[in-house]
Amino acid sequence: MTAELGQCTVVVPTIGRPSLDVLLEALAVATGPRPAELVLADDRPTGAPLVPDRPGLPPVRVVRTGGGGPARARNLGWRTARTEWIAFLDDDVVPDPDWYERLAADLAALPADAAGSQGRVRVPLPADRRPTDWERGTAGLATSSWITADLTYRRAALAAVGGFDERFPRAFREDSDLALRVMGTGARLTRGQRSIAHPVRPVDRWVSVRVQAGNADDVLMRRLHGPTWRERADAAVGRRPRHLAVTAAAVAAVGLAAARRPRAAALAALAWTAGTAEFAWARIAPGPRTGDEVATMALTSAAIPPLATWHFLRGAVAHRQVPAWRGLPDLVLFDRDGTLVHDVPYNGDPDLVRPVDGARAALAALRARGVRIGLITNQSGIGRGLLTRAQVDAVNARVAELLGPFDTVQLCPHAPGDGCDCRKPAPGMVKAACAGLGVDPARCVAIGDIAADLGAAQAAGAVGILVPTLVTRPEEVTAARHRAATLREAVDGVLAGEW
Repeated sequence: MTAELGQCTVVVPTIGRPSLDVLLEALAVATGPRPAELVLADDRPTGAPLVPDRPGLPPVRVVRTGGGGPARARNLGWRTARTEWIAFLDDDVVPDPDWYERLAADLAALPADAAGSQGRVRVPLPADRRPTDWERGTAGLATSSWITADLTYRRAALAAVGGFDERFPRAFREDSDLALRVMGTGARLTRGQRSIAHPVRPVDRWVSVRVQAGNADDVLMRRLHGPTWRERADAAVGRRPRHLAVTAAAVAAVGLAAARRPRAAALAALAWTAGTAEFAWARIAPGPRTGDEVATMALTSAAIPPLATWHFLRGAVAHRQVPAWRGLPDLVLFDRDGTLVHDVPYNGDPDLVRPVDGARAALAALRARGVRIGLITNQSGIGRGLLTRAQVDAVNARVAELLGPFDTVQLCPHAPGDGCDCRKPAPGMVKAACAGLGVDPARCVAIGDIAADLGAAQAAGAVGILVPTLVTRPEEVTAARHRAATLREAVDGVLAGEW
């Protein structure tokens, strides 16, 4: 079982809440083998660096998103990991003391067609009183399906679907969406035996009003997965039809009053009052019924129906046409001469290397999002006897010194007439780069300045993007399906999902 955890990375998205310290302490004192790594995906826009140093933790690495939401934070965490398994934990859960041991056993028991394993969730509730409305809502996590409070995925399964859909801006529905897409590939998700506690976090009285923004995310789920998504994701239907009816009654009451139809306005107002009272009582009756709780339920029950309706309509407008999520590619390969650095024919002198404008920033932007990058370059000067391999390696080393490290470097040393399968437009270098990093070529992008670069990508099953230069022929530009005016524009398009 130790072998399974040696191939597992734990990813925790966080905004630095105090609960993170509780989680880290639980992970530090838990018994059993440690995973390969613990990655904290810090999603705060600013703030002092996290200092998670604790004896007993696995090796810890902190990555920063600069903000962007939990979906982006989780994506950055798993993309920078290199293990077979990715175990997601929320930063407000408390794993059981035997969590490591149980996780290892859960992974060891998974069949080959299983893409993931969900842990079991407990929500501690007060023993001396009835739970509040918020506590009851949180308790629903104990029976929810495929929530990433504790869910472990194969990294390959995440890569195959592009990870979490970052169009879900909050911690709501993004995990259900991922599960549906993973299961849509034919893979299975299972439930394991490991367990965590999910304490109810303290909130103010308006939290139930704020969470109504999730109604827009429900619209996105319907657009992406169709009208039956709730059944397949085991998601409750909720009260949206009733909220719509109550809101319509309120609008009608105001409109009829303005139209000087007092009796009709009074009937509409009565319908609104009855609907609001029924909603409030449904929330008050099972709770502690303290003065503060009753007042909170009364106030928020009046506010929730129109807000839920508003967010639903907002979502309907915002998500009119939503393409399937592709996410970021797992690997972006770059041609060297003319694309990353200015072309010096048969260059064997590192001192002549000059990056094109924006190259370093473009590559840094990819690395910051966890996308691996590589270099693929035809170097026929070796085959022609004009350069030595050592000279080419020295130039490549200088490129890496100026632009940052590459995850893979592939070069073809052959002359055009040698009949090799690596010289672009042959696909050999693209395939070798993907195979070496365990990347599906369909999740790879190659960027270059001539048709041979795009031809190599296409032949390998990857996507090619053309960034024309003075040596690019007009017919090559016309034929390119994907092209950009500059290297940075090409990379920005990749990061925006336009590939």
